[in-house]
Amino acid sequence: MVAIFQTGQPQTITDVLDNRDARVALQQQLLKQYPMQTLIAIKLNIPGPIKNNDQLRRLFSAGINRFYDQLKAQTRHFQTVTQWDKPTGNELFIVVELDPTAVKKLAVEFEDHDHLGRLFDVDVVHAGNARALSRSDFQMPVRKCLLCNREAKDCARSRRHSVLELQTRISEIYTAEFDSDGGRQ
Repeated sequence: MVAIFQTGQPQTITDVLDNRDARVALQQQLLKQYPMQTLIAIKLNIPGPIKNNDQLRRLFSAGINRFYDQLKAQTRHFQTVTQWDKPTGNELFIVVELDPTAVKKLAVEFEDHDHLGRLFDVDVVHAGNARALSRSDFQMPVRKCLLCNREAKDCARSRRHSVLELQTRISEIYTAEFDSDGGRQ
């Protein structure tokens, strides 16, 4: 198994919160710029202080390509408007001419059923909504923990699993996705 958290610039909670504020500001700007479209904001869910490095970029890129394939099956009318590659992680912002409900269903399908999608957080926002659409808005099943299949929010809130356990699982997913010589399996 490849240990993918050995390199990278450690991030503090302040770094992560500042990045969240920048993300919210960008989303508000994009919603004003594209008021008739649905905004998709995609990032990896990465525990611990290392949020970005070559391996995490590779995971992000592979997952994004899969998400694009699913999106292309629904519509050709979308545009990647911004992509971030920061020490706090990789993020992608897409606008699409699809109903937000359809986009949220697509996002949940990706997050729940693609083994790389399990590592992603795909937010769906539409002009007029103060927040990202939630699974509960559509009676969709809650997100499951990467390790134990309980509700992910409960495990995160109670810190049921250590950062090392979660990073080990992410490293296993990375190893399953990419072979040891750097090529795709």
